[in-house]
Amino acid sequence: MVLEVLELGFMQRALIAGVAIAITTSVIGLFLVLRRNSLFGDALSHVAFGGIAVGLVANVYPLWTGIAFSVLGALGITKLRRSAKIPADATVAVLLASGLALGLLLFSLSGQLFNIYSYLFGSILVVSMEDTLAILAMAGAILAIVILLYRQLLYVTFDEEQAKVSGLPISKLNYLFVVLASVAVIVSMRLVGILLVSALIVIPNITALLLGKGFKKTALISVGISIFSVVTGIAVSYAANLPPAATIVIVSIVMLLATLAAKYSSKRQMEEKLEVARS
Repeated sequence: MVLEVLELGFMQRALIAGVAIAITTSVIGLFLVLRRNSLFGDALSHVAFGGIAVGLVANVYPLWTGIAFSVLGALGITKLRRSAKIPADATVAVLLASGLALGLLLFSLSGQLFNIYSYLFGSILVVSMEDTLAILAMAGAILAIVILLYRQLLYVTFDEEQAKVSGLPISKLNYLFVVLASVAVIVSMRLVGILLVSALIVIPNITALLLGKGFKKTALISVGISIFSVVTGIAVSYAANLPPAATIVIVSIVMLLATLAAKYSSKRQMEEKLEVARS
């Protein structure tokens, strides 16, 4: 049965694209979580939604217009936040509201409201070969840049002031990271849609951080959790005729709750051992 399912072209494309997205979002998401910008990805997805609507209206491949809007919006809001000293949560709120409002307006004007569901909630099982190749190309580019600039990005993430003193081009690195995050969000929209992007970015990383390992081990654990959630979610959604995006997120939440339960149980056992040793 499993082999028969894997022979289906749409399942092959879904799994390949899903794994690529899982790796990309978990890597970028770890930096976002450590920078305390967990909701930034959610805001970028809403801006991208407006860009996708522009692409549909202009009859341009929506993935490219989505990337353009997301990158420009992220760079603009980052510049505004630094120059005007606007709080981070306020900029996120601006991005969320403006992107979603623009998208809904343009979808309505274009008469393509019937397409809105796939962008809000993802449509990984109907991903085309063109989309799959685009996702693989963008995911590969993002991971290559992160690996190349790994030490600099890590330094800026943990101690931006010290990194600035040491001579690193902080502004350029931050803008570059914003661009990478924007592209990663666009890529993940095909999997879970704009409404669940932040879950895919944040939950696997929170689960991995709970285990208290070093950065590299945490990144690898996060990637593993993300891949497991995506593959299991796609398989279960196909077998049970459930929405893939919601199933993927539920699987990742179950893993988070299981990790919390295991940590609590381990803590209780340790406390009991200490009590026995004291007595």
